[in-house]
Amino acid sequence: MNTGTHAHLLPLTLALISLVILADSSRGDDAAAVALVIHGGAGTILRDQMTPEREAALRAALTEALDIGYRILKAGGSSLDAVEAAVCVLEDSPLFNAGRGAVFTSEGKNEMDAAIMDGATRKAGAVASVTGIKNPVKAARKVMENTSHVMLVGKGAETFAREQGLQFEDSAYFFTQHRWDELQRTKEKEKELKQEYGSLAFPHTHLGTVGAVALDRDGNLAAATSTGGLANKRWGRVGDSPIIGAGTYADNATCAVSCTGRGEIFIRGAAAHEVSALMRHEKLSVEKAAKRVVHDELIELGGEGTGGLIALDRKGRFAMECNTPGMYRGYVDSNGKAHTFVYRDE
Repeated sequence: MNTGTHAHLLPLTLALISLVILADSSRGDDAAAVALVIHGGAGTILRDQMTPEREAALRAALTEALDIGYRILKAGGSSLDAVEAAVCVLEDSPLFNAGRGAVFTSEGKNEMDAAIMDGATRKAGAVASVTGIKNPVKAARKVMENTSHVMLVGKGAETFAREQGLQFEDSAYFFTQHRWDELQRTKEKEKELKQEYGSLAFPHTHLGTVGAVALDRDGNLAAATSTGGLANKRWGRVGDSPIIGAGTYADNATCAVSCTGRGEIFIRGAAAHEVSALMRHEKLSVEKAAKRVVHDELIELGGEGTGGLIALDRKGRFAMECNTPGMYRGYVDSNGKAHTFVYRDE
């Protein structure tokens, strides 16, 4: 072989190898490993009102949701699959105000809302005021993927869910004694408030919702949120959870967000989208954007105790902020270990 013939190709070959190495290095700096953050609702969550047994059960359920969602991501699954699976775990638990553990309306029914959003395409799906659907977040995803719509509500959403082959349960499945007792306490408190103020008033204590945000290997973000809404709600009331931009939002250019709290305040503040907007227009980090929304903008609209949110950016940086005494929440670290939190000061 005449090596001299190819000698002039050596500098070009070395240059190409250098470019490949630099490209791989750059990709590693900019693209985070997979990430998953979840919440199980914010509100008046106090240590002196929490039994060790209940706290342990709550943390175990959060850990299970994190483990299941994270396994999907580590296996190369999509962020959409991960947030749906994590939220399903929380919907299946009677401990959280979503799915099986949904609160009761004034009429003694369980009306649920859910949403999901794909950060890569900004496609979204949602259902509201649905009954009987075992996992409303699955119905929300079907709306996103199998229709040209974003939100379906009430009986129409239920008909659609049946046509999609989703699982339904009877009312006994959704009955939990502590939620029924909560309804009775809320009704009594409402009577007291009406007598005192002479108008309709709705007491707010635990502002339950569940949600998840995830980042997959392809760098795509997704968010999902599910809730039973407010205890003792009436007139078909719907909060922020199924409203894209209020309680749920995802955009690969900025972040994925899932909110929990007093829905009316989050709707008025377009809270989930506001985190994204602060990142896009003011170039804030996801941590600073979340802090401003939760501790400044939401408090300006509704005072302390309005709720909280989780947010995740494309580099795997995240925030878990609340202005309430507590928020059930957790994340998986880079070693695959789940971390869970209950109180605000943790």
